[in-house]
Amino acid sequence: MRGDLPLRRGTKVTVAAVAVLAVVGGGVALSTVRASGRSEAPTGHTGLPPATAAVERGDLSDSTQVEGVLGHAGTHKVNAGATGTLTWSPSVGSTVNRDGRLYEVNGKPVRLMYGSGPMYRSLKPGDKGPDVEQLERNLQALGFATGLAVDEKYTPGTADAVRRWQESHDLKETGTVGPDQVAFAPGAVRVKDKPAAAGDQVGPGRQVLTTTGSERIVSFNLEVSESTLAKEGTKVTVDLPDGSTAPGRISSVGKTAATGDDPNDKTPKVSLTVAFDAPDKVRAVDQAPVTVNLTGETRTGVLTVPVNALLAHPKGGFGVQVVSGGAVRDVRVELGMFGQGGRVEVSGGGLRAGMKVGVPKI
Repeated sequence: MRGDLPLRRGTKVTVAAVAVLAVVGGGVALSTVRASGRSEAPTGHTGLPPATAAVERGDLSDSTQVEGVLGHAGTHKVNAGATGTLTWSPSVGSTVNRDGRLYEVNGKPVRLMYGSGPMYRSLKPGDKGPDVEQLERNLQALGFATGLAVDEKYTPGTADAVRRWQESHDLKETGTVGPDQVAFAPGAVRVKDKPAAAGDQVGPGRQVLTTTGSERIVSFNLEVSESTLAKEGTKVTVDLPDGSTAPGRISSVGKTAATGDDPNDKTPKVSLTVAFDAPDKVRAVDQAPVTVNLTGETRTGVLTVPVNALLAHPKGGFGVQVVSGGAVRDVRVELGMFGQGGRVEVSGGGLRAGMKVGVPKI
């Protein structure tokens, strides 16, 4: 936004509120711009401005705040892996970790293991594929496959590791394992809903649970014009309902812009997700409203003035009134970043930190 009127980030400036520098008869006089765009006749300097503010040197950040919603990542359907009666399922809101009971059919638990692919077949020696590798990684993480080469081959060593796992859960030690014993999910899951209740008849393809990821996230929408502030990995802070602030980063940015459900707001926006640095410390209730603080570029050691100190020149560009020793002089300046606190980066005109510039009376 260098050299342009400030947009939505920081303090907005309207044309009606900006004074214009006009060159009259070889001298410089002030006129004001009405909302219609016309200028009143110049009157020359009649005195000091109603108020002044300091030219400051320091860091300036381009930032914005947006409203978001606290939730959990990703929604996943869990279908039954065996035919029979659903005899148990975890309560809504509970979390299931690796090797934990996900649900039971006919009194036999189906346990959670981590992996991106589904458990779609019974695995046995001689089988090959990414689902074998997923299983072996879980067995290794649980301490049942020490020394086992983790690959896509179901070897006798894999079968031995499965037997040790089965023994730990008082299961028949067959060395084979299928969807009636194991279900895969990308990580720990949180139970969002239970489409099936204990006592219902279930079978392969029948949904028994709706889950989400276990970690807390924030979802929010951002106007396309501000999307440069929010690339994946960008650090943010989130203001929580209890008044505390939690740090995080942008974990995903939508690829397609769309308008929201508000009929009065047709501005195209992209959807984004924030992952917290310490999600276990975020205690607010699900779907609670939060505020996401986005900080874009930071300029260090720059001169800044309040945005309302700017005067627009009729031939383009901007200036400020410098007040010194009871006198006023008008100087042209180059604009840089518009940032937090309603300040703007300026250069030129012999400006120095500590000088006073004219601003409207508050």
